[in-house]
Amino acid sequence: MNAREEILGALGTAAPPPGAADALLADPVRPSVAEDRVAAFLAALALPASGATHARIGSVADAPAAVARYLAEHGLPPAVFLPDDPRFAADWSGFALSLAITPDEPAVIAWARLGIAESGSLVFETGPHAPMLPNFLGLHHIVLLREAAIVSHLEDAALPGPQPRAHYWVTGVSGTTDIEGQYIRGAHGPRFLHVLLVGED
Repeated sequence: MNAREEILGALGTAAPPPGAADALLADPVRPSVAEDRVAAFLAALALPASGATHARIGSVADAPAAVARYLAEHGLPPAVFLPDDPRFAADWSGFALSLAITPDEPAVIAWARLGIAESGSLVFETGPHAPMLPNFLGLHHIVLLREAAIVSHLEDAALPGPQPRAHYWVTGVSGTTDIEGQYIRGAHGPRFLHVLLVGED
């Protein structure tokens, strides 16, 4: 019997100890999350691996001013793709609003349904007023998230109520090291991620 056969034979006969699976389910190994979920989420968001930034606003009405400040800091004109979503109800009259996404869209605004404190992840849903494609085509991804929508762990992210056709998770900016081992931001999606944390419930 050669080494390959020995390994395959061991795999075929190996079995976990009785009750091992039940023990894992009863006491899952999860990273601890600070009691202040918002602080934990922002800490994860600020990690170098995430590469994201954030600002806190009191209500959705404050979003246009916060977006204008962000764009000005990056030397961009006040022009954004804004979905036809009633959750963005505010005075956007100071912006050139794009209603049709283009592959070179400089800035896209989106709404995240949930935030995960454990990883700094954002959970998005698709729907008539929440298209998916814009979130992958813009250079700058500006995301609104309510503080009350932040949960501690991945397992806490079950979406309540009617389910969207699809939902997807984003953790930090897009990046890859596939090209000659060099880290490239924005290879498969936005190069910048900025979260506007909305304080009102």
